[in-house]
Amino acid sequence: MGDPRIIDIELDADTIMWRSDEVEQERRVAVTDLLAANYFAPERAYPQGYDGPFRVALSVAEGRLAIDVAARDGAPLETLVLSLTRFRRLIKDYFAICDSYFRAVRQASTQQIETIDMARRGVHNSAAELLRECLAGKIAVDFDTARRLFTLICVLHIRG
Repeated sequence: MGDPRIIDIELDADTIMWRSDEVEQERRVAVTDLLAANYFAPERAYPQGYDGPFRVALSVAEGRLAIDVAARDGAPLETLVLSLTRFRRLIKDYFAICDSYFRAVRQASTQQIETIDMARRGVHNSAAELLRECLAGKIAVDFDTARRLFTLICVLHIRG
């Protein structure tokens, strides 16, 4: 029986140009929560029947997400490449809502913050479902893992 989970996740440092304190906090929380509990089960057979746990590296180039999957010892297993075209609007909406949320936390009423946070969760949930759909047949992930991966994909899209 395998161990279908991520034990280490890295973001391509060359992709990330700049992060605000708020975004850095979102990244830290996503990584911490992801490593604490996740389900990540590649659907391709690997050499010697290797089936987890996994080290994952994410990078974005030319509108594509590269997911490098490696064994516990770092031996490369595969690289999946996904087009991010279907995510563009969700990423844009997520950035806009997060910006509103971060501003609201400083000066808005509790009700306004809750309303913005509900919208943020809605976009985040839609993106997680889309990510699960795009990974179908390649990697099985649970909903919470997909949400956290989407957060990290957004971090990779930040430009200085």
